[in-house]
Amino acid sequence: MAPHHVLKCCQRSLAWIPVIFINLVVGWSYYAYVVELCIFTIPNNAEKISYLVVFHLFFIMFIWSYWKTICSRPASPSKEFCLAKVEKEQYEKEQPDAQQDILKKAAVGLPVYTRTGTGAVRYCDHCQVIKPDRCHHCSTCDMCVLKMDHHCPWVNNCVGFSNYKFFVLFLAYSMLYCVFIAATVLQYFIKFWTNQLPDTHAKFHVLFLFFVAAMFFISILSLFSYHLWLVGKNRTTIEAFRAPVFRNGPDKNGFSLGFSRNVVEVFGDQKKYWMFPIYTSRPNEMEQSSQKSKR
Repeated sequence: MAPHHVLKCCQRSLAWIPVIFINLVVGWSYYAYVVELCIFTIPNNAEKISYLVVFHLFFIMFIWSYWKTICSRPASPSKEFCLAKVEKEQYEKEQPDAQQDILKKAAVGLPVYTRTGTGAVRYCDHCQVIKPDRCHHCSTCDMCVLKMDHHCPWVNNCVGFSNYKFFVLFLAYSMLYCVFIAATVLQYFIKFWTNQLPDTHAKFHVLFLFFVAAMFFISILSLFSYHLWLVGKNRTTIEAFRAPVFRNGPDKNGFSLGFSRNVVEVFGDQKKYWMFPIYTSRPNEMEQSSQKSKR
């Protein structure tokens, strides 16, 4: 048992490497932009101040949404989806066909409408729960996650019901952060590249800052666009690749409530909070989605 725990501990420690890498890059970009560009390179004070104000606005929103995505614990199924002690003991003794009969009886009073590919009740043997609609087991987090989208190594967390809004905002603000840096650095990048500015220690930081910002912007843009499409369709990444199966068969649009309501499902009813990484999703989102699917 000891080696297993040591291995688990090592895996959990190594999982933070991508997060540390992102934070180191962001920390360096902050230094390069604020100190090397704004303080040492830009001569005009008005331009310098305006750049710093907008930069810090994007920086704060980016860091806020990023760490909210990291720190939000994935939502797991409630106790009502667990089998009763007697049912669990009986389930463990029976053969697969008899086990399904037990699960079907237990799921009668639950808002569960999706099935496995073979039409069976979705059950997690590891967590020992009947899976709610859109719930999947994450082997990395070692738990069942409600409305699981994917496990993201860059935030070392599962992206799902509890933090999907934060993840989308993280992509949006990181993209804005990168494009703002690239756009404002460009003229000084050209001046350094063409030797219009003296060859100082800021040259390396400014040149490299432009390349890094442009590279990250291009890579994040495609991912952000894809997740905006998912929000509009009310799908997860898992459902985009494998349509959920209902009692009457697979239906890739089974959870769609219409574009505007799909957006509200993620960002909440109050538009004034959409741009902030605070929890605004409706608590009965899962139930409403399931009821729509049943209809």
